[in-house]
Amino acid sequence: MPALRVATYNIHKGFSFFNRRLVIHELREKLRALAADLVFLQEVHGAHEHHAARFENWPAAPQYEFLADAVWSDYAYGRNSVYDAGHHGNAILSRFPILRWDNQDISSAGGFERRGLLHCEMRPPGWHEVLHCVCVHLGLTGRARGRQIEKLRQRIERLVPPQAPLIVAGDFNDWRFRVAPELAHPLNLYEVFELTKGRPARSFPAALPLMSLDRIYVRGFRVEHAHVHRGRAWARISDHAALTTTLVRR
Repeated sequence: MPALRVATYNIHKGFSFFNRRLVIHELREKLRALAADLVFLQEVHGAHEHHAARFENWPAAPQYEFLADAVWSDYAYGRNSVYDAGHHGNAILSRFPILRWDNQDISSAGGFERRGLLHCEMRPPGWHEVLHCVCVHLGLTGRARGRQIEKLRQRIERLVPPQAPLIVAGDFNDWRFRVAPELAHPLNLYEVFELTKGRPARSFPAALPLMSLDRIYVRGFRVEHAHVHRGRAWARISDHAALTTTLVRR
């Protein structure tokens, strides 16, 4: 397999900025146009009874299944926030069989935010080693993020062999740039936009990106290309921009 194309996207639960329109169908077409082998998604609805009753075109399947349909053969969903009407969390869509997956609860004790680490293992065609992928959506407060970064580092140290290829991607909410010294440097991870552009991509808000909240960290790869997908068309379907990168195994 000559190259691996990866995308990460906070899909805002399938609604436009300020929740004005249901855009999950338009979003599916945009995702397919990215031609990614692996897609890391945040804020994905697994179910929502009220939305299903309100919108005639609400998908019958969970959003991760609806988005994966006929393109990504495998998927995993980590349910994080559960409420009376339904639940949402992170998802990974994959063109390759997922060998195993786990969703670790990293929510702050007594906090209102429910967060998780969705960790998948897969073996792309022709690879002798397992590829580890972790999809994250960290908390809004600095204290919560600090604890979550520590749990993420501990998980990787415990479960991912040092020489195994690794991708950690998602919405880090890291406007203070703590992920690099607290996670990336200790684990020998590299952010793809830092390698190719000199700094993480500005991805939020999508209409006028000012903050670098979304990231793709890798280990064991050469980064050939990294691109942030922004502009009017993308701003219509989420408050975040999508990121893609092309990776080659070292």
